[in-house]
Amino acid sequence: MLKLKTCGLFLGLLLGAASARAELPADYKVVLLTENFPPFNMAVDDKNFARDDGIDGISADIVREMFKRAGIGYTLSLRFPWDRLYKLTLDRPDYGLFSTTYTPERVPLFKWVGPLAKTGWVVLAAPGSKITALKDIKEAGHYKLGAYKNDAVSQSLESQGIPVLNALRDQENVQKLVNGQIDLWATTDPVGRYLAKQEGVTGLQTVLRFNEANSTSH
Repeated sequence: MLKLKTCGLFLGLLLGAASARAELPADYKVVLLTENFPPFNMAVDDKNFARDDGIDGISADIVREMFKRAGIGYTLSLRFPWDRLYKLTLDRPDYGLFSTTYTPERVPLFKWVGPLAKTGWVVLAAPGSKITALKDIKEAGHYKLGAYKNDAVSQSLESQGIPVLNALRDQENVQKLVNGQIDLWATTDPVGRYLAKQEGVTGLQTVLRFNEANSTSH
């Protein structure tokens, strides 16, 4: 049984009344939406828009195989920003969203398929920062803390009353961190370091790991 504290990645689906497998029309397709969230899902050319074969990543491969085995048609689009994709999926039947972090608050919002992968959450500081460790996530609220709008990390922090400075692209937090616009960056591991490397930034310091998922495979 999945523990609710885990932050594994799933496919979240909002299914309409006609979506029971036995009742699907021949031309039925699920609209699958994703974003650049490397190494789990990403555009082959690193741009913010891609379709079908232009989308790569661990989760993308698993989702493709999942729908192939189920014999259900789908379209696959990578777009930006995540906030828009998240709201669009909540508003439209027969839409799916991945990779989506499974949290207690989100449980009633989607039909969940997975898990696709396990992840953990981290707070990162810039290279050479005087902030070297936090005792808990509440302490992060004493600093300018960057996060990603409507991402599960940001939603969790805000639900605990921890103030965050949300960016529409998580990549923006890399430059904000090294430029001193934020003191800390709350993100998903290993995604944060992957994004930082793409931005040419290395040496980020992990000052806290929290909401860690267990490391067992699925």
